[in-house]
Amino acid sequence: MRPRPGELLHFSEDPTISRFEPHVAATAQASEPYVWAVDSARCPDYWFPRDCPRAMAWATKSSTRADRERVLGPGGGDRVHAIEYGWLEAMRTVRLYAYRLPAKPFHPIGTPVPNAHVSTKPVTPLGPPEEVGDLLRLHEECGIQLRVLNNLWPFWDAVVSTTLGFSGIRLRNAKPRP
Repeated sequence: MRPRPGELLHFSEDPTISRFEPHVAATAQASEPYVWAVDSARCPDYWFPRDCPRAMAWATKSSTRADRERVLGPGGGDRVHAIEYGWLEAMRTVRLYAYRLPAKPFHPIGTPVPNAHVSTKPVTPLGPPEEVGDLLRLHEECGIQLRVLNNLWPFWDAVVSTTLGFSGIRLRNAKPRP
């Protein structure tokens, strides 16, 4: 599930949104109200139930071979996502929807590399939401390893000390550190 040219996507478990209004998310670091969306490169970060904690890592141009082998594994591809066992059933059963949004009112946000796109104006979807479908299959089809762990923190601590690109979402919902 990726956007077409001129589009961005917003993922939600709510299939009834007819207009996205800018708001300040409860976990936002910025105080400006935004409508949030993602481009093709960041879509895989949202192929999860909304509240599912996940740790993700991927190879970049500056990633060392040693870091790639240590975190991604031999023959493991260029990207890995990790969740905890307690979220596996939700991954199998969640009904996730993608809203296609026009890219024009959005601008990239995040440094040094943008991690999302935001609009300060309301945004109307280009059509009805599309059900994303089987999230495990989607990961497989895109060659993304999906690891299921007892606890995310050891993996996360290892990833953030590497030359790989990484992102952690909803980590506050992960089990406590061991």
